[in-house]
Amino acid sequence: MLTIREHKQNGEKISMLTAYDFSTARIFDEAGVDMLLVGDSLGMTMLGYEDTIPVTMKDMIHHTRAVSRGAKQAMVVADMPFMSYQTSESETLRNAGRLMKEGRAHAVKLEGGAVVAKQIRAITDASIPVVAHIGLTPQSVHALGGFKVQGKDEEAARRLLEDARAVEQAGAFAVVLECVPARLAGLITEMLSIPTIGIGAGAACDGQVLVYQDMLGMFSGFKPKFVKQYADVGGVMRDAVAAYCEDVRKGEFPGEEHSFTISEETMAKLRGGLQ
Repeated sequence: MLTIREHKQNGEKISMLTAYDFSTARIFDEAGVDMLLVGDSLGMTMLGYEDTIPVTMKDMIHHTRAVSRGAKQAMVVADMPFMSYQTSESETLRNAGRLMKEGRAHAVKLEGGAVVAKQIRAITDASIPVVAHIGLTPQSVHALGGFKVQGKDEEAARRLLEDARAVEQAGAFAVVLECVPARLAGLITEMLSIPTIGIGAGAACDGQVLVYQDMLGMFSGFKPKFVKQYADVGGVMRDAVAAYCEDVRKGEFPGEEHSFTISEETMAKLRGGLQ
């Protein structure tokens, strides 16, 4: 946590990517990612839901535990899923503790601004680091009227400024800004002493986060405006699987180089025993 805050103080940008399993976490960790987010986005990317609402604590603990095994250097942040922190402070604290104790997360993330300040305070008072999340909050997508840019008019922008102050004062050590106009995100970044991590919030944020399937081209169809695709991993995977299927159908895989041997003498004895 202190290292992440030092990045802002030193003017060093922070890199963050989602991860949901051991092997992916290990690759990203070795590549030098600063923070790994076990996002409730796994509901869509890994479980096939239409949104994040159905994701459970059991889901989050399962995937966070796997990611934590693969991360040796990166900080692992786990999302608190829908209705794991909205009911009461005691339930919030219990669920945050489970993500740390059972999931082995280094920090938890919850969505909302001033409305969840009490929950953030309760968690941080228990010595659990918190990343806040304001702007477009996917768990509230139905209340927000869909996946839309937040803070575009003066009233909405002022609410975001108030939310940013509230989560900092409540003890969050960083805040994700999602789908916020770039200049407004820059103002929030200047205003806060804690790092801002942007997703669709411009280059002025202290860091950036993306869903890794988006940036690696593993989803076909809709691509958010804020995503830069760094590789067509999805295309590579499809081509490789198609080639594998073709080799299997033709009997070209496995070849001799992929097979294990046994002596002719042993085979002769085995055949003789079958007669």
